[in-house]
Amino acid sequence: MDSRLNGSARLMLVSDLDYTMVDHDDPRNTSLLRFNALWEAYYRHDSLLVFSTGRSPLSYKPLRNEKPLLTPDITIMSVGTEIIYGEGDAMLPDDGWQHYLNHNWDRNIVVEETTKFSQLTPQAEAEQRPHKVSFYVDKVEATEIMNVLSERLAKRGLDVKIIYSSGIALDVLPKGAGKGQALAYLLKKFKIDGKLPCNTIVCGDSGNDAELFTLPEVYGVMVGNAQEELLHWYAQNAKSNRRILHATERCAAGILQAIGNFHLGPNLSPRDIKDFQKCKVNIFSPAYEVVKFYLFYEKWRCAEVEKSEQYMQNLRSIFVVLVMCDEGWTAVHSSGVFVHPSGVELPLHQCIDAMARLYGDKQGNQFWTWVDQLTSAQIGSDTWLVKFYKWELNENERQCTLTTVLIKSQVEVPDTFTWLHMHQTWLDGFAIANAERWLF
Repeated sequence: MDSRLNGSARLMLVSDLDYTMVDHDDPRNTSLLRFNALWEAYYRHDSLLVFSTGRSPLSYKPLRNEKPLLTPDITIMSVGTEIIYGEGDAMLPDDGWQHYLNHNWDRNIVVEETTKFSQLTPQAEAEQRPHKVSFYVDKVEATEIMNVLSERLAKRGLDVKIIYSSGIALDVLPKGAGKGQALAYLLKKFKIDGKLPCNTIVCGDSGNDAELFTLPEVYGVMVGNAQEELLHWYAQNAKSNRRILHATERCAAGILQAIGNFHLGPNLSPRDIKDFQKCKVNIFSPAYEVVKFYLFYEKWRCAEVEKSEQYMQNLRSIFVVLVMCDEGWTAVHSSGVFVHPSGVELPLHQCIDAMARLYGDKQGNQFWTWVDQLTSAQIGSDTWLVKFYKWELNENERQCTLTTVLIKSQVEVPDTFTWLHMHQTWLDGFAIANAERWLF
């Protein structure tokens, strides 16, 4: 189980990926990046992010490389037949879940029986898993095949579940599998550990997400672009459930809408704030400070904010400290250092001057920045150590650094931090060829 949180999660958000969290029809990934900023600024420190996808581990990895997805705490894969904790090299399968699914399941018999249906076209080998056999089939033939196949497998002593989704995909699973069953299993484990989340919200768009909405005491959102099969299930089974929302917004924007609709926490993404100087937020934290800084960094380089000396003066103010002298408080440059991932050390205020000269250098280009896995630890009465992965996408090139920032709250100026030190190291495989092109 997740060991990152000491107690119960304030919110556990469980989301499907394709056409729920990820909008494949939006090449700019607008709603996904909005969600990312919200989650890292307000939720990462005390909440859990769970992806629940039909994708196998093999097809999940390319999506992670293609889209600016955050790192989840838990991933439910292969239509609820695999539960994975962590990410990358640290991914750990839930062996107890695998053992549970073995009951009355024989993959060889499933393969044998399904070969008798010429209408079934096997999906790619990467989608065939120990507890999942997957096909494509036309919508008009799906219902009859599912009925006949269920009877034949039952006669051979198997307890199976057949799920049809997206108007084309048919999955044969053990009876106890599925996205809803996998989530119920996780919630039971959290309850045993005394860490049941305070609130849980599930998010989906297709038929294989329907089970998620059947769990008691969870909130649910069918995103605005939900498919007919899920809407039909909702009309037949859950229309009176006030905990389920059919959002008007697509994909991740629909998730933000639901968070606000159910009053589960903040739902105004920092990406939606046009002017940070004029907009005062109720929650001010080191996490919000970091997210805000990199959003301005992106907007400045893309010329999405006015080229104003006042903006740069405001930015420079977070790299100065206030010192008491005979005349009162005086602002002086912080002695802080930026350690570039190449190892070169530069004064922080000098880096801001360099940034000022880069206004609009990415205008018209595909250029995004986002932070991931942001954590902060208070190491003094007014000092925090903040760690995160800082991602940058420039056209089709991705770079990433593990970034550590030391920041200090300014008692003299409420809701203001001073950045004292920043250190970055390249994430393996994501260094930039020309180090001089990297800033912050």
